[in-house]
Amino acid sequence: MESFEILCGIAAVVLAIYYFLTSTFDFWKSRGVPGPRPIPGLGNFKDVMLTKKFAGDFVKEIYNTYKNEPLIGIFARKTPILIVKDLDLIKNILIKDFSNFADRGLPSFKKAEPLSQHLFTLESKRWRPLRMRLSPVFTSGKLKEMFSLISECADHLILYMEKIASRNEPVECRELMAKYATDVIGTCAFGIEMNALSNEDSEFRKMGRKIFIPTWTNVLRLRMRESFPRLYEMLGYILPQTEITKFFTRIIMETMNYREMNNITRNDFIDMLRELKKHPDKLGDNFDLTDGLITAQAFVFFVAGFETSSSTISHALYELALNEKIQSNLRKEINEVYAKHGEDLTYDNVKKMDYLDKVFKETLRKYPPVTFLVRRSLSNYTFDGTKVSIPKNQQIWIPIYAIQRDSDIFPKPDIFDPERFCDDAVQSRHSMTYLPFGDGPRNCIGARFGVYQSKIGLIKVLRNYKFETCEKTPIPYVNNPKTILLAPKDGLHLKIIKINRT
Repeated sequence: MESFEILCGIAAVVLAIYYFLTSTFDFWKSRGVPGPRPIPGLGNFKDVMLTKKFAGDFVKEIYNTYKNEPLIGIFARKTPILIVKDLDLIKNILIKDFSNFADRGLPSFKKAEPLSQHLFTLESKRWRPLRMRLSPVFTSGKLKEMFSLISECADHLILYMEKIASRNEPVECRELMAKYATDVIGTCAFGIEMNALSNEDSEFRKMGRKIFIPTWTNVLRLRMRESFPRLYEMLGYILPQTEITKFFTRIIMETMNYREMNNITRNDFIDMLRELKKHPDKLGDNFDLTDGLITAQAFVFFVAGFETSSSTISHALYELALNEKIQSNLRKEINEVYAKHGEDLTYDNVKKMDYLDKVFKETLRKYPPVTFLVRRSLSNYTFDGTKVSIPKNQQIWIPIYAIQRDSDIFPKPDIFDPERFCDDAVQSRHSMTYLPFGDGPRNCIGARFGVYQSKIGLIKVLRNYKFETCEKTPIPYVNNPKTILLAPKDGLHLKIIKINRT
């Protein structure tokens, strides 16, 4: 009898756990939204959680499986997530009904991860006034002022590449371009010489690597952050701050204090943060502008600025190495602009390079660093033309990687074809088919800056070097399943050959 009672007790516990793990699994079915069958405890994310599959590939597979469905319901463990495919519905979310989807729904942790309180993750209440105050740093006028600084960093890149090219060995382009982008961000945004190109032991470059290298520690922190956010935040009161948090907090605060003491003004990102610190009332009532929150804004500018730009430049060079004719045509345009306007590259001359713009856009079509946009509903919402209603706080994913590789929108999507971005082709497509920088009020604040630092880097290196594939070039390209942003599994190695322009 005792054994029977024990077995009944075990069975009751198992059933209770099973019920807990599956209690939400009828969420999408009850709303008439199709989707793959979830697994108790894992939802639909088994391969992503085990780092066997890149999240962007996972979403793309689901997108293609449910080809004719406007909405798809999936589960992260037991949390329902809605993938929105219909382009008109996406436009409503990002633009028309933005006020109902102003939050990304991404967590920020004041104690466990002070640097997570940045513009990308902040809820709309704090995001809106902060974005308004920081936007002036990213105007076209400011970019023109920074242009010569970016160009100077690109010249340092060319000098650095001379040493590398002379070795006649394959070059890992992502690391090379990350050094260039790190120096650009340091000079333009922070007024700091980061010396990532000239100094192999640059602290900033070391920190940049640590942020994105998919170590087991980073993966574990990510999974814990996703699965047990409250426990993760509580641990922040016990565990010491990470090396990255300590480093950026110290550097940013020291830079701000140094400028204050020495009456230095550069009208850059750091000065904008100094102004906010002096006048926090400009952000409205109840805005707790801590040193951690200030540092977080500088941190996200640094991280987003170097990682996305270096990724885009290296992906462009990879495709140009695979497509020799496109590389030759782009170099021809670059040389023609230089021949017409002289050796000093200017902001306006870059704007005149139409083929460069097409190459750049096609690169971001194939390789958007962020593969899906995340939004959260701020109230109950019914999608236009459907009977599907979602509750407040519903998480929504917009699958830009899958859309930009949809053969119905971009025929033969795996082929690199800059002519997809000629005026007629662009006009013929829905405006939501190309979203590497997002769209609407919460699009990427630094998009213009990222575009120009990437284009200047490409112009200078292509004018001086030819890029070819080598035995270490990844063909075909395989996405790294351990990273959050899109990245190749084993780097992007190319052969670089100096061009004699005399």
